[in-house]
Amino acid sequence: MSGFNYEKDANGIVTVTMDMAGPVNAMNDEFLPLLNNTIDALEAEEGLTGVVLTSAKSTFFAGGDLNVLSQATLENAEAFFEGVQTTKAALRRLEKLPVPVAAAINGAALGGGLELALSCHYRVAWDDRSVQIGFPEVTLGLLPGGGGVVKGIYLMGLMAAQEYLIEGKRVAPAKAQASGLIHETVSSLDELIPRAKAWVLENQDNEAARTQPWDTDGYKIPGGNANHPAIAQMLPVAAAMMRQKTRGLMPAPERILDVAVEAMRVDFETAMRIESRQFTTLACSPQAKNMINTFFFQMNKINGGASRPADVPPQVTKKVGVLGAGMMGQGIAYVSAMAGIEVVLKDISQEAADKGKAYSEKLLQKRVEKGRMAEEKAQSVLSLIKPTANNDDLAGCDLIIEAVFENMTLKHQITAELEGYLAEDGVWGSNTSTLPITQLAEGSSNPDNFIGIHFFSPVDKMPLVEIIMGEKTSDVALAKAFDYTKQIRKTPIVVNDSLGFFTSRTFGTYLDEGVRLLKEGVHPVKIDNLGKAVGMPVGPLAVYDEVSLELSRKANDTWKELGVEDKWGDGSIAREVVATMIGDYGRGGRHHGGGFYEYADDGSKAIWPKLLELYYRPEADLADSEVKDRLLFRQVIEALKCLQTGVLRTVADGNIGSIMGIGAPAWTGGLIQFVNTYGLQRFVDRCGELAERYGDRFEVPQIVHDKLAAGALFE
Repeated sequence: MSGFNYEKDANGIVTVTMDMAGPVNAMNDEFLPLLNNTIDALEAEEGLTGVVLTSAKSTFFAGGDLNVLSQATLENAEAFFEGVQTTKAALRRLEKLPVPVAAAINGAALGGGLELALSCHYRVAWDDRSVQIGFPEVTLGLLPGGGGVVKGIYLMGLMAAQEYLIEGKRVAPAKAQASGLIHETVSSLDELIPRAKAWVLENQDNEAARTQPWDTDGYKIPGGNANHPAIAQMLPVAAAMMRQKTRGLMPAPERILDVAVEAMRVDFETAMRIESRQFTTLACSPQAKNMINTFFFQMNKINGGASRPADVPPQVTKKVGVLGAGMMGQGIAYVSAMAGIEVVLKDISQEAADKGKAYSEKLLQKRVEKGRMAEEKAQSVLSLIKPTANNDDLAGCDLIIEAVFENMTLKHQITAELEGYLAEDGVWGSNTSTLPITQLAEGSSNPDNFIGIHFFSPVDKMPLVEIIMGEKTSDVALAKAFDYTKQIRKTPIVVNDSLGFFTSRTFGTYLDEGVRLLKEGVHPVKIDNLGKAVGMPVGPLAVYDEVSLELSRKANDTWKELGVEDKWGDGSIAREVVATMIGDYGRGGRHHGGGFYEYADDGSKAIWPKLLELYYRPEADLADSEVKDRLLFRQVIEALKCLQTGVLRTVADGNIGSIMGIGAPAWTGGLIQFVNTYGLQRFVDRCGELAERYGDRFEVPQIVHDKLAAGALFE
């Protein structure tokens, strides 16, 4: 039977074991009545010497119910606020019990779970890697609304609390203890409850032990309150740095800082009410709704295997061959070895292969130097990578990933030459960013086991892998690629075949629109600044320089050979600008001596002066809002076209893929989710305005009209 199990021992200690319905304990509709009923019983208990709060689940407590949080609206904001306050009142009752209360943290205590633990006087945690402690709310556009901000400031002070509250950092128990969030750790699960009980017995007559810091007379916040000179001096700088980082697009970090500062200025109860108001405001915001939907619900769908064939058994990759030891190949080798997979890193020469392995050696050494890995472990990982120029070393690979240049003929040649080394039923994956998998598979004798596995650079840092299905790709090959991606701890999205697939095709519109704006006479600095103002990591011209105009030219030559030039829209403007930059001025991009920008030896960069002579026209200046919408809407429209034509198989793949793969603004919740909170009719109207002014590339896809007619959202 689910609920809060209540057990009193011979010493008068009541152990409350949370075992709510469902896989985790959470602040849902079941929680508050259970908590209040339990406290009623504790307050009435005769001979009570203390309380231990723990969990029967593998997690301690999972926090707020995001299904409930996502229902907050401006219309029900007052009721939502009162609900938050009611929950806080119950937590206050727990910490006001006249006996010591200890939390025995046996699993993750994140967000509301940590806030529940903070309502106990003492916190003991099992020192295990499965136990994470922190406040991740900011990553969902929220703030810790159950007292987390206020109590975090009281326990750690503003400076130390920032990484937890504003950055959403999750830490192991030892780090949480050092920060003051918990008091003690134990090395085994068997020790946990006995140690919590022992603390209760040690402190049953100690009034200070059962009084929270915020209820203690004369208590001083670590580092000082808001009037302390160091804090007062730091606040304007912190606010400015935060605005620079969020660009004003993510309200949660700024509101967290506001609440934190207020907690140092007013009394505890007032600070708690301020926290509740700010939490309510954020919960009603479109940014939070977007981020909750995508980063929680849709991410869980993807990681749960929604895109994976359900009837194919698990496919474990034991030996992977990586063809090409360049930038992509060496990164794939590294992440594979880190996952414990045997790697054959092959290039045309032993020297090139050795150079590719040296990349992993360098990354591993950095981990050792930073204390994140033991030297023995680093050597063990490195030993899994075999650099070679010998084809025979590929024998028995159950997965081979080809990561050579984007050239159809070369890829066909390598496939024909080396796929015979695959183990029986082995899978061939092509790491390509644009070339259609169905056409690449024409070079294979077994197209059923041929699939696209598109990594993003740098591979060791980028969290996404785009898996591309060719027309003949089998479910087994998909399961193999999907499971391998999870094995190397990446997030897989699955898309259908297309020139550029989803990510490259969609991202290409951002670059194209940036170049169009340049050709129209808009100042290049304005173009890039407004790209960042939308929330993109880098402006479109700066990105073009990084991926290189030279590479863009070569890719277009390949598409022309394949007869697919301009398949997804008129690329003549970009071709013209690239031809001018390279053909007339030798400006091929950053790694070709410079492109739209000039690059100094100290790492700084500035617009190439000639660019202004060639393109800038002051009279062509556009409103900031117009430029921002053009840069964002081009990507959104292309994502919708991919969904409409079946290139995207799910909305979740589109949202996660756009944020994690191409850096779409996190506040949107992904390029497709953006339409939901922008408003479908409003989106149709705005697209109409843009199409009238700038052309049919801004025409709204039919799928939006269909959703409008059905009264539905993109889910």
